[in-house]
Amino acid sequence: MESPRAKHRTAAESSVPKRSALPREGRVRRHVTVPERGDGRWASFARMSTPASLVWLFDVDGTLLHTEGAGREAMMRALHEAHGIADDLTTIPFAGRTDRLIIDDIAARHGLGFDDAGRAAFHDRVVVHMRAIMSPPRGGLLPGVLDTLAAVAAEPDWVRALLTGNESRMARIKLEAFDVWSQFAWGAYSEEGDDRNAIARVAVRRAAERHGVGPERCVVVGDTEHDVACARAAGAHVVAVTTGGRSRAQLAAHEPDLLLDDLSDPAPLLRWARSL
Repeated sequence: MESPRAKHRTAAESSVPKRSALPREGRVRRHVTVPERGDGRWASFARMSTPASLVWLFDVDGTLLHTEGAGREAMMRALHEAHGIADDLTTIPFAGRTDRLIIDDIAARHGLGFDDAGRAAFHDRVVVHMRAIMSPPRGGLLPGVLDTLAAVAAEPDWVRALLTGNESRMARIKLEAFDVWSQFAWGAYSEEGDDRNAIARVAVRRAAERHGVGPERCVVVGDTEHDVACARAAGAHVVAVTTGGRSRAQLAAHEPDLLLDDLSDPAPLLRWARSL
């Protein structure tokens, strides 16, 4: 199906999850080269949290989980609470975009003129409402997500991280609701860049700093054309899944490296990743 082309610790700081010991027969392993102590590369190598051969950068909404529009509802409530404005926000696109850009669109529509402080204050209200909406949790993990995360974790030199348009607190609320926040070593979030491309560059730079890999050893997994574009902008590989509302034809037009209907069967994904 290839196309042409710890639970309560923050994901930005948590340790890399333990890898289960599974049989290695038939697997292609790429080993990390450890420089000698006298080598000039030793100092930077020693600063790495975990040397790796592949870093996976997972999107959140539409890729790992869905929350039945909780993020949109939280922004609706914050807008009404802070500014007395009733707007269902249905004409503002959310999928694949950053919280920052979405809030800027809301502000522009209603003439709010947020500066950085105003945007931050508004987002604080959004986070409060999101916590309330997601308690108890609504929505759920998408098909095969737990099996895929477990399969990636079973590879001793692979790292699971996040690359998302969510602000970090929003990502944490969503992932903690379904007990998967602690499965990710770190993340790159909306507050770290003006758009998805900028955030992706932050993610691949972090992968280099923490794990000693270049962008060609990073894999973005997402469900929209924005995920494909940001991976290309950062020099990473990209896997697209049709679980977020985009059709197979729509995603294929953007030429991801691998196109899957969903993550229900990790085997094709793992075969492709081992061939990199």
